[in-house]
Amino acid sequence: MNKKMKSAHCSIEKKDHDEMAGSARSKFEWLNSFAIRDANKRRPNDPLYDKSTLFIPPDALRKMSTSQKQYWNIKCKYMDVVLFFKVGKFYELYELDAEIGQKELDWKMTVSGVGKCRQVGISESGIDDAVDKLIARGYKVGRIEQMESANQAKARGVHSVIERKLVHVSTPSTAVDNIGTDAVHLLALKEVTLASSGFQVFGFAFLDYAALKIWVGSVQDDDSSAALGALLMQVSPRELIYETSGISKETQRTIRKYASAGSVKMQLTPLSGIDFSDAAQIRNLIHSKGFFNASTESWLSALDCTMNQDVVICALGGLIGHLTRLMLHDALKNGEVLPYHVYKTCLRMDGQTLVNLEIFSNNFNGGSSGTLYKHLNHCVTASGKRMLRRWICHPLKDIDAINKRLDVVEGFIQNCGLGPTTLGYLQKIPDLERLLGQVRSTVGLSSLLQLPFIGEKIIKKRIKTFIMLINGLRNGIDLLNDLQRADHGILALYKIVDIPSLSYLPELIHKFEERMQNEFPCGQVSDVNANGANDLAALMDVFIGKASEWSLVINAVSTIDVLRSFAAMTLSSFGAMCRPQVLLKDDVPVLRMKGLWHPYAFAGNANSLVPNDLTLGQDLSGLNRFALLLTGPNMGGKSTIMRATCLAVVLAQVCIIFAYACLFMIFFKCITDVSFSLQLGCYVPCTSCELTLADSIFTRLGATDRIMTGESTFLVECTETASVLQKATVDSLVLLDELGRGTSTFDGYAIAYAVFRHLVERVRCRQLFATHYHSLTKEFASHPHVSLQVMRAKIAGNFKSSEQRAEFSTLHEEWLRAALAVSAMDGQPDDDDVMDTLFCIQQELKSHFRKAR
Repeated sequence: MNKKMKSAHCSIEKKDHDEMAGSARSKFEWLNSFAIRDANKRRPNDPLYDKSTLFIPPDALRKMSTSQKQYWNIKCKYMDVVLFFKVGKFYELYELDAEIGQKELDWKMTVSGVGKCRQVGISESGIDDAVDKLIARGYKVGRIEQMESANQAKARGVHSVIERKLVHVSTPSTAVDNIGTDAVHLLALKEVTLASSGFQVFGFAFLDYAALKIWVGSVQDDDSSAALGALLMQVSPRELIYETSGISKETQRTIRKYASAGSVKMQLTPLSGIDFSDAAQIRNLIHSKGFFNASTESWLSALDCTMNQDVVICALGGLIGHLTRLMLHDALKNGEVLPYHVYKTCLRMDGQTLVNLEIFSNNFNGGSSGTLYKHLNHCVTASGKRMLRRWICHPLKDIDAINKRLDVVEGFIQNCGLGPTTLGYLQKIPDLERLLGQVRSTVGLSSLLQLPFIGEKIIKKRIKTFIMLINGLRNGIDLLNDLQRADHGILALYKIVDIPSLSYLPELIHKFEERMQNEFPCGQVSDVNANGANDLAALMDVFIGKASEWSLVINAVSTIDVLRSFAAMTLSSFGAMCRPQVLLKDDVPVLRMKGLWHPYAFAGNANSLVPNDLTLGQDLSGLNRFALLLTGPNMGGKSTIMRATCLAVVLAQVCIIFAYACLFMIFFKCITDVSFSLQLGCYVPCTSCELTLADSIFTRLGATDRIMTGESTFLVECTETASVLQKATVDSLVLLDELGRGTSTFDGYAIAYAVFRHLVERVRCRQLFATHYHSLTKEFASHPHVSLQVMRAKIAGNFKSSEQRAEFSTLHEEWLRAALAVSAMDGQPDDDDVMDTLFCIQQELKSHFRKAR
């Protein structure tokens, strides 16, 4: 009976809902899919259709009540935003937004509200939670607030409607709360093609709203889009805004490619070309509106550090237009503008290399497990974690800077009490970088009281933020004082970071602590009136006047955290770690490593370590073999040791990547990882390591197509290889894995031969070239600059038996039938017929080739 009643009740509800939806569709037919148009009357099938706007027929608008007009006059300009409309003590969503509220928040839909339309809603006590949930699911959310009470409206006239305004729009790319420790970036991109060379120039500007920082710069790119890929992988934007008709199809394909390869899901937002208008107009706009006046460095100084300034300003204009629409005026008034360089003065790694080496996200599920960042990240502070990511993106090319970092890491390792002491301080420090950004946005605090109902709430939140910042800075200054007073053996720290004078900072921070303690004992914030808000605003203005000193303290604390993290990684290692010796460049580049191993390809089992020795360049006997031609069975470890070498170089110049499923990759990975490690300023997984600095790392690894961008496996391989051939120099480190496998055997061999010969005889760079073309090894067996190596494997057990599968392990001596053992391990059917057939065919082929010889 109960089930029947419940079923009947559900049927009634569904019928009512359908009738409600039908009534609304007839009333708001200009919202229906068959009739909807943007503000310029364009339909969705028009390439220039603007989904953020809506055309409302004038007749329909005239028939609306005053409150309806109030809502739809705003909504028609923000169709891409879920708009909450404040009515008394409730926030309501209407029509299309109501559908979202019903779907995402499970709210019951009714017909009422503004003009008897479909609506859902929630009381004002639950609005913050609702907004956070929608933002977490990728929606932009705005709030239309009441600017006066009902009595105040009546005082203006009997028929007056309560004044309301859209005061703020929150988006996934500008969220401040509940966003984790990773930086959240909003990136604006402007593309221009150079008439002289045909190359593309990309101006960019990206915002970290939580920290109130804007970075600007430009990159020049070719058909490979490698530089744009590097920018997208480094910044990893949550949202990318671009000119609707100003981005080429090739750039769109690149954006789609890296949108799926990054560590966060990227939202793409096309904007009107008006926002990316003439550079001179944007300059005038910035000056006339007083944007970025609170920046510790002039925004013009930041631009002076960039190339292609007009293109950069156009990108900045796009960002300004977008932030203006979102009403994020604090970012425009108080944001700090800084220059950003994708490649300058650092080890160059293009976007594909960052993907291939799984620096920030793995190629399995896009997560951080099995990545270099995850392996290195022993940081405690949020700002330290973000600095670590920036360091990984920009490994050093300066020997003195590398050695200074290594000196500090060595000091942490040798002084066993220093790490725990430093850790104790760091654990007390909140996210100072973001707290400072939020306090910077509070300039003009008293003006918030002009926002009825919500202004005082915002002020109380900012005061609590200010108190947290002061207490956190106190702990940071105490840490710096402690390190400066005691002889901890890390004096090199003061050569790395610019630490402000600690003679007056403790006294200065104490004055702020004392004032806030008197005003708000134990951090309890009561009601704030206009006079109190003005006094606090003056105090915060004085505090912000010292923003450059506070930023130096935060930078110093973050640097200490990262270098302590490097030491913690070294001390927790399962195998041998050493300090790399960085050599001055002589006639030829050098990379010599002994006992090279992969720190986490063995899943924490130290017994499975397979150390390898590697020499690229001049060895101790005087031979200059800078190219390594590597062969061996699948699952033999070629790719893993190659990757490990690359990452070790980076670790030393600023350290190790997740192994592929098969051991075939192990050798390749080890080479890559260790190479990467070297240039970060880290210890590396070797017993000894010597190298001259690399200027760039190029990789061609794996065999994948890109269906979303219409690129076949072979096209992907050729594009990446062409980029290597065009840009590699004598100081580069190049990794090519099984080049030529994307096409026929003979064509593939021809490609592999031509590319390898060019790199050996023309470029003369350090390279590792893994191949299954055994003819290639014969061609270069006697070449004076090529070293031949074979990854070998041992097979124990009977690979033909369904009851006892073969065991496979890498060795330094040759064993036969490795490929068949791998096949048996890979889950072939239990029927012995398959493996028997494989074995017979193998024996016949071997016999045939022996007779042919």
